[in-house]
Amino acid sequence: MCLVLGGKRIKSRLFVGTGKLPNYELIKDIINEADIDVVTVAVRRASKDSTRENILDYIPKDTIIMVNTSGARDHKEAVKIALIGRELTNSDWVKVEIEADTKYLLPDNEETIKACEILVKEGFKVFPYISPDLIVSKKLEDIGVCAVMPLGAPIGTNKGLVAKELLKTIISEVKIPVIVDAGIGRPSHAAEAMELGAEACLINTAIATAKDPVNMAKAFKMAIDAGRKAYEIGILKEKEYADASSPLTGFLRGV
Repeated sequence: MCLVLGGKRIKSRLFVGTGKLPNYELIKDIINEADIDVVTVAVRRASKDSTRENILDYIPKDTIIMVNTSGARDHKEAVKIALIGRELTNSDWVKVEIEADTKYLLPDNEETIKACEILVKEGFKVFPYISPDLIVSKKLEDIGVCAVMPLGAPIGTNKGLVAKELLKTIISEVKIPVIVDAGIGRPSHAAEAMELGAEACLINTAIATAKDPVNMAKAFKMAIDAGRKAYEIGILKEKEYADASSPLTGFLRGV
C-alpha cells in the first residue's frame, strides 16, 4: 500500500539525504536504481547562481524535494531557510532541523515546535526532525505537521535504534506517520524500524559514505520493503520457552 504524505502518494518508503555524497552525479543513479521518491536538500547546496554547481540540476523532475533547514540554530533561522528553500526549489516540503548543540547534533525540540507552528501557517508540508519524545510528537501532531521524524541514534553514528523503546511509544500513540531519521547505519537497522511500524526511513550517511552508494541504496530499499511487509503481515511475539515446530506426540504410537 502506498504511503500518502503532504497530499502525494509515495511508493518508496526509503527517503534519501543528499549530503556527504562524493559527487552529485550519483544522485540520479541512486534515485533511479533504488526507485526513490523523496530526497532532502540543504539550502546551501541549492543555488540559482549559474556560476556554481547546483544540486538541483542532478535531481529528476518528478522527484519530491524536501528542503532541509540543517544549519539552523533556532526557529527564526529555520523559518528563514525554509522560505529561501521554497523559493529555490519550488517545493513546499520542509524538514525542520534545528541543532543548537554542535557536539552531539541533537535536535532542539522546543525551537522545532516554534518553527513548525509558523511554517504550517505559511502553507508548508512540515516534517520535523526531533529527539524521540512522545509529548513533543503529540504537540507537533496537534500543530498539523505531516509526520514526525524522530532519530534512531545521533546523526552519523550508525548505531541503529538506540532509542527503540521511545520510538515504539511514539509509533503506537500518534496518528500521523513516523519516519525514523538519523543513526541508521545498516539495512538491518532500517528493517527493524519498519518492523516496529515506522512508515519510512530517511537515510543519508550510511548510503553516501558507502563504497558503492548506489547499491547500498538498493540494499536499504529491499530491507525497508521487507520490514514493512513483515509488519503488515504481523510480527510473531517472542516466547520464554521453546515451542517445537513439529509435533512431539503421536508419531511413536503402536511401537
